[in-house]
Amino acid sequence: MILLTGGTGTLGRHVTPLLLEAGQQVRILSRHAQPPRDGVEYVTGDLVADTGIAEAVAGVSTILHLAGSNKGDDVATRNLMAAAKDVQHVVFISVIGADRVPLAWLKSQLAAEQAIKQSGVPWTILRAAQFHDLVLKLAQAMAKLPLVPVPGMRLQPVDVRDVAARLVELTLGEPAGLVPELAGPQEYEMRSVLTSYLQAIGKRRAKVPLRIPGKAGKAYRAGDNLTLDGARGTRTWEAFLAERLQGSSRP
Repeated sequence: MILLTGGTGTLGRHVTPLLLEAGQQVRILSRHAQPPRDGVEYVTGDLVADTGIAEAVAGVSTILHLAGSNKGDDVATRNLMAAAKDVQHVVFISVIGADRVPLAWLKSQLAAEQAIKQSGVPWTILRAAQFHDLVLKLAQAMAKLPLVPVPGMRLQPVDVRDVAARLVELTLGEPAGLVPELAGPQEYEMRSVLTSYLQAIGKRRAKVPLRIPGKAGKAYRAGDNLTLDGARGTRTWEAFLAERLQGSSRP
């Protein structure tokens, strides 16, 4: 039995069918009660509030930990690992730069990694780049402004389907520790990402450079959010954007 946290999120919705296709039994920890469906069992609980976790991990051999939010990921992971002493393998999705970019959210990701490493449970951790979906949301938000701010940073956006496939591969394998990072096949300046989105939707906007302040800005300008020798996904930002916009234009 595999316990999936974050199973109802963007990544989880891609991971679940892949696990089922591989013949695995899947249990999802969800904050909202749901009946079993499509071969998936649901357990109600909340990682941050520390409720329902013991029931969720009972009889589980592997945990694929995808649950994340803007805050509290370290608390959630510590609560999960405290209940997971009998689990044989935990797989965690983290973020490239968690150990290099001094942002509060990334610090919580690093603390979550440490909680897993110190738990005594055999583990695998994959650090991934920003998903195309997140980059699209940022571009959509910026495009609504009359003057588009352009942060001075580079990105290696990765497709969620590439990440899902890699996570399932790791989940079905043996504990491997910190595995090579996973980014998209190409590197982009934020300006080119925003320009390609505006062109795709047929809009023109004036742009103004935005200097990210502080130590975080220095880290982004240095490329500390990038991977130089990690693995690469197959789907580019341009391919994702064309696919997504074509889908949204269908009647």
